Amino acid sequence: MSGHEPREVRTLFVGAGEDGVRLDRWFKRRWPHLNHVQIQKMVRSGQIRVDGSRAKADSRLAAGQQIRVPPLPDAPDPGEKKLLSDRDIAYAHSLVLYEDEEVLALNKPSGLAVQGGTKTTKHIDRLLSAWGEGLDRPRLVHRLDRDTSGVLLLGKTPAAAARLSGAFAKRKAKKTYWAVVVGNPKPSEGVIEIPLVKKGVGDRELVVPADPKEFGADPAETEYVTISRAAHRAAWMALRPHTGRTHQLRAHMLAIGHPILGDPKYSNEAAAEISHGLQLQLHARRISLPHPSAGQLIIEAPISKELKAGFDRFGFDEHEADPEPFEMLKGRRR
Repeated sequence: MSGHEPREVRTLFVGAGEDGVRLDRWFKRRWPHLNHVQIQKMVRSGQIRVDGSRAKADSRLAAGQQIRVPPLPDAPDPGEKKLLSDRDIAYAHSLVLYEDEEVLALNKPSGLAVQGGTKTTKHIDRLLSAWGEGLDRPRLVHRLDRDTSGVLLLGKTPAAAARLSGAFAKRKAKKTYWAVVVGNPKPSEGVIEIPLVKKGVGDRELVVPADPKEFGADPAETEYVTISRAAHRAAWMALRPHTGRTHQLRAHMLAIGHPILGDPKYSNEAAAEISHGLQLQLHARRISLPHPSAGQLIIEAPISKELKAGFDRFGFDEHEADPEPFEMLKGRRR
């Protein structure tokens, strides 16, 4: 919302699609120009009220509740804010794998960050303006590394985003990544349970194996199965993270001596030797989880040009893979 805000107190109702949303986020979605400090100040001073009572910024709202909205600071002039170009909007829509009223799935390309940072101005979060601002803006419910390609899920309403996030938190989301690694992991299938911790290594931060008792160490679990081998040189793996640690798959494969090819951070000599010219060989191939309203959502991303380059080099054919390699695995284990 831009221009001048009304100078009187208003009463607005919480919509059905906003059930369960935090009070501060409810304000931020309607008036994106408000910052965290401004919202906190209005809440603390009692200018913002819920059903006539004071509330906290992190209070969860229920559909139908009345929100007292005080006069708000003006939004910046729309001319000051650079909106997305038609080209950016077309590009954002070209990434869509699946879309309905509640869910958006994008095929994230390798090299495009999910969120911005001090030196990152091009990112998925910025492109979401192609769907609108405030309540119309899709919400991220999980992340992918900048150089990982594949399925990225978003919620199109606050309630859908909350339910999708809940599925990730409760491990109801089954993610299948494809990777090309150096050598042949033995055994060819199994579970890696190695705690990880973030550490400053030289001038950068890496995620490294940790003692479970170490300060800052998080438990991390990755299931893996070998889909195909290129003799003893490389293997095409299906990886399924059961926890969501930063760089988990990359750190775990390095920890068992079979790093993902083309990885500039998590590598060893053997991998570097056969990675020449390859980008990170990691792709979020498939995701299966409950749809926010009903049924099961299953989305697949076609392989990226980066992964295809690795497949071509080692003679892998994407059509050889079972879409659910981990289900096959469970059947063999029974």
